[in-house]
Amino acid sequence: MLRAVQQGKVGGILLFERNLSASKTQTRLLEMNTLLQNDADIPLIISIDQEGGQVNRLKTKYGFPEMPSAKSVGDKNDDAYAEQIARTIAQSLIRTGINLNYAPVLDLHYAACPVLGKRNRCFSDDPARVAHLAAIYIEQHRNQGVRTVVKHFPGHGSSRTDSHLGVVDVTKYWSRKELEPYQQLISDGLVEMVMTAHIVNRQLDPTGLPATLSKAVLQNVLRKELGFQGVIISDDMQMHAISSNYGFEESIRMAIEAGVDILLFSNNIGGASNYSIDNIHATIKRLVKEGKIAQERIDASYRRIMQFKRNMHGGGR
Repeated sequence: MLRAVQQGKVGGILLFERNLSASKTQTRLLEMNTLLQNDADIPLIISIDQEGGQVNRLKTKYGFPEMPSAKSVGDKNDDAYAEQIARTIAQSLIRTGINLNYAPVLDLHYAACPVLGKRNRCFSDDPARVAHLAAIYIEQHRNQGVRTVVKHFPGHGSSRTDSHLGVVDVTKYWSRKELEPYQQLISDGLVEMVMTAHIVNRQLDPTGLPATLSKAVLQNVLRKELGFQGVIISDDMQMHAISSNYGFEESIRMAIEAGVDILLFSNNIGGASNYSIDNIHATIKRLVKEGKIAQERIDASYRRIMQFKRNMHGGGR
């Protein structure tokens, strides 16, 4: 990893619990992240999924404070409590050198959803309430110097299956109210990065492409309809909804052409092939040289990412 950072082949790092286990202490995690930042010519995005509740890498057994789920925060119906929890999460991240959190979740709560509702990852089934609490989380993170990613666009909460395992089609269940938290927060200037969902939604793209690979979803809905000008990041490209149906090279090409600015590969999905940084970097470079990905797409993504990093490290919005 350090070599890839030094060579400029990686612009961001995603941490998992295994990284904390190896580090043992918060101090050693900070040392590791500081080392990586110091060796990067362009400041790194050092990120983690720290929603609280079941999606919780920074556990109390590693010396971190308790961080409850989004649903429990929503059920509490107390803005001061939401501020306290969001601040606790953000402070825990920045103290270990983590500057980006893949949270808050903007999906609406549906109890039947196995990957979100049943895991209490959503604030509420009310779009206005979701937007309100998400705004609190975003502001509290910013106050501590941590950026946020809202997810999973254009709405994963109504799904009945798990995109980690295979194709998820929400066409029959999804409603446009699932866009409302995005619309509100984008209008308020609070959204800097959006994570795509690997879900099929024929209401938005009749061809049946997953949102991550869909120009109709990312360009027509997110960019044009909702007016989002920030960074689009994919959910993990090794999740089986993508990797088992589109393959490594084709999914990269389709995602970038659809409008994804940052591709996320975790090498953390059971049953999926793992890929090295060199392999991913060389594949993108070759696809551009062969004309299969437009150079203009790379340039546009680069500009958005660099603006994001300037805002992150300069404190701007």
